[in-house]
Amino acid sequence: MDLDTFLTTVYVVLDDRCVLPVDAPQPGPAPALTRTETLTLAIASQWGLFASERAFFRYAHAHLRAAFPQLPSRPQFNRLVRRWHDALVAVGLQVAEWLGAPQADYQVLDTMGLATRNSQRRGVGWLAGQADIGYCSRLGWFEGVRLLTVVSPGGAITGYALATASAGERAEAEVVLAARAYPQPALPTVGQYTAAPYLADSGFYGERVMARWAAWAHATVLAPPQQHAAAAWSRARRHVHASLRQIIETVHDHLLHTCRLDRERPHCLRGLQARLAACVALHNLCLWLNRAAGRPLLATADFIDW
Repeated sequence: MDLDTFLTTVYVVLDDRCVLPVDAPQPGPAPALTRTETLTLAIASQWGLFASERAFFRYAHAHLRAAFPQLPSRPQFNRLVRRWHDALVAVGLQVAEWLGAPQADYQVLDTMGLATRNSQRRGVGWLAGQADIGYCSRLGWFEGVRLLTVVSPGGAITGYALATASAGERAEAEVVLAARAYPQPALPTVGQYTAAPYLADSGFYGERVMARWAAWAHATVLAPPQQHAAAAWSRARRHVHASLRQIIETVHDHLLHTCRLDRERPHCLRGLQARLAACVALHNLCLWLNRAAGRPLLATADFIDW
């Protein structure tokens, strides 16, 4: 579909099908855009064809004024997107429910690094006190944050969370699993509880910690021990486990490239959270629309006829 059709489709879906949180009243004049218009533009702005959100806003001013005549300035638009962050989160997770993702036989758990700047630069930089230096296999040593995602076998994102780059994978997973078992209004992004097992890599393995997760978070995490461990899995079992987990690598690639997440250099945490929520909503909406059109769920490269 072309971009105009995509915008219209997303607007109708948000307005007619999604159940969004109640919008708390705000002092002052009404915003130039409605909440549905803001969410539609926020989701569309994450396409990787646009070099940045600034580039998308230039495109919107040049080509989308007929559909959005009250388009405000970019700073005002960004404030609106941050204001309706929870609504963006609700869109992404509800679409995952439409895809049947929370009821899947298993879910896949993993983390990846998101750099905010070069780790060799001096000074505090952006996200001071919120981003720090950590290591991931894709970036090596980097300065930024760590994103944990939970993905269904079909590729839908059912939950996610952010932590500092130096945070351990198991520590971040523990917070997500606990928040799923005992819902916290302050953590809407983690998704809903599922009794299905979670498939993770060996970085999450630990007999004591996995037993603790099973006991008080009611979460079964299947992660292979290190190959030199006494309880090491057979080669065939490790191969099956890795093949089932491959879907999360594909999803991370979509977030990084199709949704431009690898090029983001956020200035504030609230802005990063809003962009990430829009990326997840875009990813899950593409899967849902592909299924409705009879296309492969993860066929996003040619989703828009640019």
